[in-house]
Amino acid sequence: MIGANDVRAAARLLDGVAHRTPVITSRTLGEHTVLKPENLQRGGAFKFRGAYNKISSLPKGTPVLAYSSGNHAQAVALSSRLLGSPATILMPEDAPQSKLDATRGYGAEVVLYDRYTGDREAIADELAAERGAELVRPYDDPLIMAGAGTAALELLEDAGIVETLVVPVGGGGLIAGSATIAKDLGVKRVVGVEPEAGDDWKQSFAAGEIIAIDVPRTIADGLQTHAPGELTWEVASRLVDEIVTVTDQQLVEAMRFAFERLKLVIEPSGAIGLAAVLNGLVSGDRIGVIVSGGNVGAARFAELIA
Repeated sequence: MIGANDVRAAARLLDGVAHRTPVITSRTLGEHTVLKPENLQRGGAFKFRGAYNKISSLPKGTPVLAYSSGNHAQAVALSSRLLGSPATILMPEDAPQSKLDATRGYGAEVVLYDRYTGDREAIADELAAERGAELVRPYDDPLIMAGAGTAALELLEDAGIVETLVVPVGGGGLIAGSATIAKDLGVKRVVGVEPEAGDDWKQSFAAGEIIAIDVPRTIADGLQTHAPGELTWEVASRLVDEIVTVTDQQLVEAMRFAFERLKLVIEPSGAIGLAAVLNGLVSGDRIGVIVSGGNVGAARFAELIA
Protein backbone atom coordinates (compact mmCIF):
# COMPACT_ATOMS: atom_id res chain seq x y z
CA MET A 1 0.00 0.00 0.00
CA ILE A 2 2.68 2.47 1.05
CA GLY A 3 6.33 2.03 1.92
CA ALA A 4 8.95 3.92 3.86
CA ASN A 5 10.21 5.55 0.66
CA ASP A 6 6.76 7.07 0.10
CA VAL A 7 7.07 8.78 3.48
CA ARG A 8 10.57 9.96 2.61
CA ALA A 9 9.32 11.33 -0.73
CA ALA A 10 6.57 13.23 1.09
CA ALA A 11 9.18 14.64 3.48
CA ARG A 12 11.20 15.99 0.55
CA LEU A 13 8.08 17.60 -0.92
CA LEU A 14 7.14 19.19 2.42
CA ASP A 15 10.63 20.45 3.19
CA GLY A 16 10.40 24.23 3.53
CA VAL A 17 6.59 24.15 3.29
CA ALA A 18 5.48 22.35 6.45
CA HIS A 19 6.96 23.41 9.78
CA ARG A 20 9.53 21.04 11.18
CA THR A 21 7.99 21.05 14.63
CA PRO A 22 10.43 20.59 17.54
CA VAL A 23 10.89 17.55 19.73
CA ILE A 24 10.40 18.41 23.39
CA THR A 25 10.86 16.71 26.74
CA SER A 26 9.50 17.21 30.24
CA ARG A 27 11.31 16.41 33.46
CA THR A 28 7.95 15.34 34.91
CA LEU A 29 7.49 12.77 32.16
CA GLY A 30 11.13 11.73 32.41
CA GLU A 31 13.98 11.87 29.94
CA HIS A 32 12.78 8.65 28.35
CA THR A 33 9.71 10.35 26.82
CA VAL A 34 9.86 12.76 23.88
CA LEU A 35 6.92 14.64 22.36
CA LYS A 36 6.33 15.88 18.82
CA PRO A 37 3.95 18.89 19.18
CA GLU A 38 2.11 19.04 15.86
CA ASN A 39 -0.19 21.66 17.39
CA LEU A 40 2.60 24.00 16.22
CA GLN A 41 2.17 22.83 12.62
CA ARG A 42 0.63 25.03 9.89
CA GLY A 43 -3.12 24.82 10.29
CA GLY A 44 -2.63 23.72 13.91
CA ALA A 45 -2.34 19.97 13.27
CA PHE A 46 -0.41 17.22 11.50
CA LYS A 47 -3.14 17.09 8.85
CA PHE A 48 -1.41 19.77 6.77
CA ARG A 49 1.29 17.24 5.86
CA GLY A 50 -1.04 14.78 4.15
CA ALA A 51 -3.32 17.38 2.58
CA TYR A 52 -0.45 19.24 0.93
CA ASN A 53 1.15 15.99 -0.24
CA LYS A 54 -2.14 14.94 -1.88
CA ILE A 55 -3.21 18.24 -3.44
CA SER A 56 0.25 18.94 -4.82
CA SER A 57 -0.10 15.74 -6.88
CA LEU A 58 -3.12 17.18 -8.76
CA PRO A 59 -3.01 19.48 -11.79
CA LYS A 60 -2.80 23.11 -10.69
CA GLY A 61 -6.24 24.64 -10.16
CA THR A 62 -8.07 21.32 -9.71
CA PRO A 63 -11.17 21.89 -7.51
CA VAL A 64 -11.04 19.77 -4.38
CA LEU A 65 -13.63 18.61 -1.87
CA ALA A 66 -13.05 17.17 1.58
CA TYR A 67 -15.04 16.11 4.63
CA SER A 68 -13.78 16.72 8.14
CA SER A 69 -14.71 17.77 11.66
CA GLY A 70 -12.03 20.43 11.51
CA ASN A 71 -8.33 19.62 11.29
CA HIS A 72 -8.38 18.02 7.84
CA ALA A 73 -10.78 20.77 6.79
CA GLN A 74 -8.30 23.46 7.72
CA ALA A 75 -5.42 21.53 6.19
CA VAL A 76 -7.19 21.13 2.85
CA ALA A 77 -8.34 24.75 2.86
CA LEU A 78 -4.82 26.04 3.56
CA SER A 79 -3.10 23.66 1.14
CA SER A 80 -5.61 24.52 -1.59
CA ARG A 81 -4.99 28.22 -1.11
CA LEU A 82 -1.22 27.71 -1.31
CA LEU A 83 -1.53 25.55 -4.43
CA GLY A 84 -4.23 27.55 -6.23
CA SER A 85 -7.12 25.08 -6.01
CA PRO A 86 -10.69 26.07 -5.02
CA ALA A 87 -11.86 24.04 -2.01
CA THR A 88 -15.24 22.94 -0.68
CA ILE A 89 -15.32 21.36 2.78
CA LEU A 90 -18.17 19.26 4.22
CA MET A 91 -18.22 19.78 7.98
CA PRO A 92 -20.56 18.63 10.79
CA GLU A 93 -22.96 21.21 12.19
CA ASP A 94 -21.51 20.71 15.68
CA ALA A 95 -17.88 21.19 14.63
CA PRO A 96 -16.02 23.58 16.94
CA GLN A 97 -16.68 27.18 15.91
CA SER A 98 -12.97 27.92 15.90
CA LYS A 99 -12.42 25.20 13.30
CA LEU A 100 -15.34 26.41 11.16
CA ASP A 101 -14.04 29.98 11.29
CA ALA A 102 -10.48 28.95 10.44
CA THR A 103 -11.59 26.83 7.49
CA ARG A 104 -13.59 29.69 6.04
CA GLY A 105 -10.74 32.05 6.83
CA TYR A 106 -8.44 30.06 4.54
CA GLY A 107 -10.91 30.73 1.72
CA ALA A 108 -12.80 27.43 1.51
CA GLU A 109 -16.56 27.12 1.08
CA VAL A 110 -18.09 25.19 3.99
CA VAL A 111 -21.14 22.93 3.58
CA LEU A 112 -22.70 21.68 6.84
CA TYR A 113 -24.33 18.32 7.68
CA ASP A 114 -25.55 16.41 10.77
CA ARG A 115 -22.81 13.93 11.71
CA TYR A 116 -25.23 11.70 13.64
CA THR A 117 -27.83 11.26 10.88
CA GLY A 118 -25.95 12.02 7.67
CA ASP A 119 -23.52 9.78 5.76
CA ARG A 120 -20.63 12.15 5.14
CA GLU A 121 -18.96 9.94 2.56
CA ALA A 122 -22.14 9.63 0.50
CA ILE A 123 -22.80 13.37 0.74
CA ALA A 124 -19.20 14.12 -0.24
CA ASP A 125 -19.30 11.76 -3.22
CA GLU A 126 -22.47 13.45 -4.47
CA LEU A 127 -21.06 16.96 -4.00
CA ALA A 128 -17.79 16.06 -5.69
CA ALA A 129 -19.64 14.66 -8.70
CA GLU A 130 -21.85 17.76 -8.92
CA ARG A 131 -18.88 20.13 -8.76
CA GLY A 132 -16.36 18.16 -10.75
CA ALA A 133 -14.05 18.17 -7.73
CA GLU A 134 -11.31 15.78 -6.67
CA LEU A 135 -12.15 14.15 -3.34
CA VAL A 136 -9.36 14.59 -0.78
CA ARG A 137 -10.11 11.94 1.82
CA PRO A 138 -9.04 12.58 5.43
CA TYR A 139 -7.09 9.33 5.82
CA ASP A 140 -7.90 6.55 3.33
CA ASP A 141 -5.42 7.61 0.65
CA PRO A 142 -1.77 6.54 0.21
CA LEU A 143 -0.58 10.14 -0.28
CA ILE A 144 -2.42 11.28 2.85
CA MET A 145 -0.92 8.41 4.86
CA ALA A 146 2.59 9.05 3.55
CA GLY A 147 2.36 12.77 4.28
CA ALA A 148 1.11 12.15 7.81
CA GLY A 149 3.97 9.74 8.42
CA THR A 150 6.50 12.56 7.99
CA ALA A 151 5.70 13.69 11.54
CA ALA A 152 7.01 10.38 12.88
CA LEU A 153 9.99 10.50 10.52
CA GLU A 154 11.02 13.91 11.86
CA LEU A 155 10.57 12.77 15.47
CA LEU A 156 12.85 9.79 14.91
CA GLU A 157 15.43 11.83 12.99
CA ASP A 158 15.58 14.56 15.63
CA ALA A 159 15.25 12.52 18.83
CA GLY A 160 16.77 9.22 17.72
CA ILE A 161 15.03 5.86 17.42
CA VAL A 162 12.59 5.25 20.25
CA GLU A 163 11.52 1.87 21.57
CA THR A 164 7.80 2.69 21.49
CA LEU A 165 5.96 5.20 19.31
CA VAL A 166 2.57 6.40 20.58
CA VAL A 167 0.14 7.72 17.98
CA PRO A 168 -3.47 9.01 18.11
CA VAL A 169 -5.81 6.90 15.99
CA GLY A 170 -9.07 7.98 14.38
CA GLY A 171 -9.42 7.02 10.74
CA GLY A 172 -5.87 5.70 10.78
CA GLY A 173 -3.94 7.88 8.34
CA LEU A 174 -1.45 9.12 10.93
CA ILE A 175 -0.80 5.74 12.49
CA ALA A 176 -0.53 3.97 9.11
CA GLY A 177 2.08 6.42 7.85
CA SER A 178 3.86 6.59 11.20
CA ALA A 179 4.03 2.81 11.64
CA THR A 180 5.33 2.39 8.08
CA ILE A 181 8.37 4.61 8.63
CA ALA A 182 8.84 3.68 12.31
CA LYS A 183 9.11 -0.04 11.72
CA ASP A 184 11.45 0.56 8.78
CA LEU A 185 13.76 2.58 11.04
CA GLY A 186 13.79 0.02 13.85
CA VAL A 187 11.08 1.12 16.31
CA LYS A 188 10.04 -2.01 18.23
CA ARG A 189 6.45 -1.10 19.14
CA VAL A 190 3.79 1.19 17.72
CA VAL A 191 0.82 1.85 20.01
CA GLY A 192 -2.38 3.54 18.87
CA VAL A 193 -4.59 5.45 21.29
CA GLU A 194 -8.29 6.19 20.81
CA PRO A 195 -11.17 7.45 22.99
CA GLU A 196 -12.79 4.84 25.23
CA ALA A 197 -16.19 5.81 23.80
CA GLY A 198 -14.94 5.25 20.25
CA ASP A 199 -13.01 1.99 20.41
CA ASP A 200 -13.59 0.83 16.84
CA TRP A 201 -9.88 0.13 16.34
CA LYS A 202 -9.56 -1.82 19.58
CA GLN A 203 -12.60 -3.92 18.65
CA SER A 204 -11.26 -4.40 15.14
CA PHE A 205 -7.88 -5.60 16.42
CA ALA A 206 -9.62 -8.05 18.76
CA ALA A 207 -11.78 -9.39 15.92
CA GLY A 208 -9.05 -9.38 13.29
CA GLU A 209 -11.29 -7.47 10.89
CA ILE A 210 -12.86 -4.03 10.55
CA ILE A 211 -15.62 -3.47 13.11
CA ALA A 212 -17.95 -0.48 12.74
CA ILE A 213 -19.59 1.29 15.69
CA ASP A 214 -22.00 4.18 16.07
CA VAL A 215 -20.42 7.63 15.82
CA PRO A 216 -18.91 7.99 19.31
CA ARG A 217 -19.86 10.69 21.80
CA THR A 218 -16.54 12.06 22.98
CA ILE A 219 -14.85 15.43 23.44
CA ALA A 220 -12.15 14.22 21.03
CA ASP A 221 -14.01 15.53 17.97
CA GLY A 222 -11.05 14.80 15.70
CA LEU A 223 -11.28 11.08 16.54
CA GLN A 224 -15.03 10.53 16.12
CA THR A 225 -14.69 7.94 13.40
CA HIS A 226 -16.99 4.92 13.38
CA ALA A 227 -14.63 2.41 11.74
CA PRO A 228 -11.04 2.11 10.53
CA GLY A 229 -10.44 3.05 6.90
CA GLU A 230 -10.05 0.14 4.50
CA LEU A 231 -6.60 1.21 3.31
CA THR A 232 -5.39 2.37 6.72
CA TRP A 233 -6.58 -0.91 8.25
CA GLU A 234 -4.56 -2.91 5.72
CA VAL A 235 -1.41 -1.08 6.77
CA ALA A 236 -1.99 -0.63 10.50
CA SER A 237 -3.32 -4.12 11.18
CA ARG A 238 0.07 -5.46 10.04
CA LEU A 239 2.37 -2.92 11.67
CA VAL A 240 0.66 -1.63 14.84
CA ASP A 241 1.29 -3.69 17.97
CA GLU A 242 -1.44 -2.52 20.33
CA ILE A 243 -4.45 -0.23 20.70
CA VAL A 244 -5.28 1.34 24.08
CA THR A 245 -8.10 3.67 25.07
CA VAL A 246 -8.46 6.65 27.42
CA THR A 247 -11.48 8.40 28.93
CA ASP A 248 -12.59 11.94 28.23
CA GLN A 249 -11.58 12.87 31.78
CA GLN A 250 -8.08 11.57 31.16
CA LEU A 251 -7.96 13.70 28.00
CA VAL A 252 -8.81 16.81 30.01
CA GLU A 253 -6.13 15.98 32.57
CA ALA A 254 -3.59 15.62 29.78
CA MET A 255 -4.65 18.97 28.29
CA ARG A 256 -4.17 20.58 31.70
CA PHE A 257 -0.74 18.94 32.11
CA ALA A 258 0.38 20.19 28.69
CA PHE A 259 -0.81 23.70 29.48
CA GLU A 260 0.67 23.94 32.96
CA ARG A 261 3.91 21.97 32.54
CA LEU A 262 4.75 22.20 28.83
CA LYS A 263 3.13 25.56 28.01
CA LEU A 264 1.31 23.91 25.11
CA VAL A 265 -2.35 24.36 24.19
CA ILE A 266 -3.59 21.10 22.71
CA GLU A 267 -7.06 19.92 21.76
CA PRO A 268 -8.58 16.73 23.22
CA SER A 269 -7.68 14.63 20.17
CA GLY A 270 -4.12 15.92 20.30
CA ALA A 271 -3.78 15.08 23.98
CA ILE A 272 -4.69 11.42 23.64
CA GLY A 273 -1.19 9.96 23.33
CA LEU A 274 0.02 12.05 26.25
CA ALA A 275 -2.98 10.86 28.28
CA ALA A 276 -2.00 7.25 27.66
CA VAL A 277 1.53 7.88 28.91
CA LEU A 278 0.40 9.87 31.96
CA ASN A 279 -1.95 7.06 32.97
CA GLY A 280 0.62 4.30 32.61
CA LEU A 281 -1.05 2.64 29.62
CA VAL A 282 2.21 2.79 27.68
CA SER A 283 5.63 2.05 29.13
CA GLY A 284 9.11 1.45 27.85
CA ASP A 285 12.72 2.55 28.06
CA ARG A 286 12.23 5.27 25.43
CA ILE A 287 8.85 6.56 24.23
CA GLY A 288 7.96 8.95 21.44
CA VAL A 289 4.54 10.60 21.43
CA ILE A 290 2.91 12.46 18.56
CA VAL A 291 0.78 15.34 19.86
CA SER A 292 -1.46 15.61 16.84
CA GLY A 293 -3.12 19.02 17.08
CA GLY A 294 -4.10 22.13 19.00
CA ASN A 295 -7.19 23.49 17.29
CA VAL A 296 -9.35 24.36 20.25
CA GLY A 297 -10.91 27.75 20.93
CA ALA A 298 -10.14 29.64 24.13
CA ALA A 299 -13.71 29.37 25.42
CA ARG A 300 -13.90 25.63 24.76
CA PHE A 301 -10.49 25.05 26.30
CA ALA A 302 -11.51 26.94 29.45
CA GLU A 303 -14.82 25.07 29.59
CA LEU A 304 -13.12 21.69 29.42
CA ILE A 305 -10.40 22.54 31.96
CA ALA A 306 -13.01 23.92 34.33
